[in-house]
Amino acid sequence: MSAYKQLLASDIIVTPFEVNKGFTFRGAAAFTGSDVGIDRFLGQNIQGLFSLSESTTGQVTSEYSRLIYNSIKELYFSNYLSSSYGDPVSVPFTIPGNDAAGNVLVGSASSAGRYENYLENTLTYERYFPTSSDAIIGVVSIPSKLFGEKIQPGSFRMQGPSGSVTDDGNGNLITVGNEICGIITYQHGLVVITSDASSGSLYGFANYGVDTYGGNDTNFITSFITSSNVTCSFSSSYTIFETQYKCTVDATEYNFSLNPSLLSGSSEGIIHDFAASSYFNPYVTTVGLYNEAQDLIAVAKLSKPLPLNNVTDTNIIINIDR
Repeated sequence: MSAYKQLLASDIIVTPFEVNKGFTFRGAAAFTGSDVGIDRFLGQNIQGLFSLSESTTGQVTSEYSRLIYNSIKELYFSNYLSSSYGDPVSVPFTIPGNDAAGNVLVGSASSAGRYENYLENTLTYERYFPTSSDAIIGVVSIPSKLFGEKIQPGSFRMQGPSGSVTDDGNGNLITVGNEICGIITYQHGLVVITSDASSGSLYGFANYGVDTYGGNDTNFITSFITSSNVTCSFSSSYTIFETQYKCTVDATEYNFSLNPSLLSGSSEGIIHDFAASSYFNPYVTTVGLYNEAQDLIAVAKLSKPLPLNNVTDTNIIINIDR
């Protein structure tokens, strides 16, 4: 038998907490397996009219190299193409679309807004993107089934024949020498390698140009994208919401059991003597949660029967994770 009591809003607490899980994959087969699905693409800045005979890329799915390049440029670098050095543009020079207070705007000087490039923070970094003819970029696409809501910042690492790259927790890919060589978008699970940064990010991308001190090293990029001798590791992030229900039984409530076994078999409606004693306290074994239509939606089983107290209130805490 059951007894019902309505919960108040103050009895329900919803608490979010973040959980993480680490992954490590080695070799091409580990990347492209049906239960993994991490894909690697080479994007190329191909000039002229599009042709169906152009080169394709990808180990899990096949895409045109030109489309990979153009998609990445539009989504993540479109604010940075007014200057070959990225953000910020030197001021005070009269440059069409330049905004000294923020990112570089593409378009006329009267441009009112910026493109959304999915920046990971408000810090200012050089964001180099190669625009020369036939320039190459590398893209690693991690499926959401692995990274959940986002890749945990600071957890990504990729090791290849030409070295290793990690993320700095702020959306930048860096080499062993702490040189910026690309970006990572944690919420999208996308890693973009745009340069080898072999001669230092301070000179390769910022003040002295990419031709003399650094730039688009295709060997460095392709080694991560096409090689089978690659290791990729990262941690996923997912938010779980824990709902806590506080079920309070006042000292004056539920002091009589509705269990039919308390009824005496010899006389209808007469309970056994031990249940009529002032020392008798009912026990709780199960708590059910019902919606407004009185449909049972959850059942909580206690590890052992809990006696109710006729002197103090009894609180039963139910936690549900989802």
